[in-house]
Amino acid sequence: MTELLRQAKAHELFKRYEGNPILTSDNWPYPANAVFNPAAVKLNMETLLLIRVEDMRGFSHLTVARSADGFTNWEIDPAPTMEADQSSREEKWGLEDPRIIWLEEQKQFGITYISFSEGGPVVSLAITKNFRTFARLGALLPPEDKDACLFPRRFRGRFALLHRPIVRGEAHIWLSFSPDLKHWGD
Repeated sequence: MTELLRQAKAHELFKRYEGNPILTSDNWPYPANAVFNPAAVKLNMETLLLIRVEDMRGFSHLTVARSADGFTNWEIDPAPTMEADQSSREEKWGLEDPRIIWLEEQKQFGITYISFSEGGPVVSLAITKNFRTFARLGALLPPEDKDACLFPRRFRGRFALLHRPIVRGEAHIWLSFSPDLKHWGD
């Protein structure tokens, strides 16, 4: 068993960057309590991060940071890029856990994220071409649901979404399908 572990370590897929963390709340251009693991994508020869930022009240929003090399010289948006819509029941308590994919059919990026609603966490979807303006498609599934990952292409004519609903106090991993990114089932 020890030999198997040694061999597994010799073939690691990823190597942790020695300069971690690459960004902290100390780097932020506005007051922030904490920053969390981001969604990441290559866009226009840059690394773009869509970062969950917790404000000083404990509410989260999303902010974009860009870097030419993905490690240093980050340009962080001077204000929150995507804030919770306070008039929306789904986003009343903030946004977190963004995940980005390229939707080839739509020729734009899809962002799944968690909205904190009055009923608990809910999976939401937004689309963008430039990470400056966003079209929010709203909640995809009822609360409580988290950790969503949208697949970038259709399977047998339908979009697929991995997500983690909490049913009767237990967390599960489900796979749901949609013909149009709005109506989900299976």
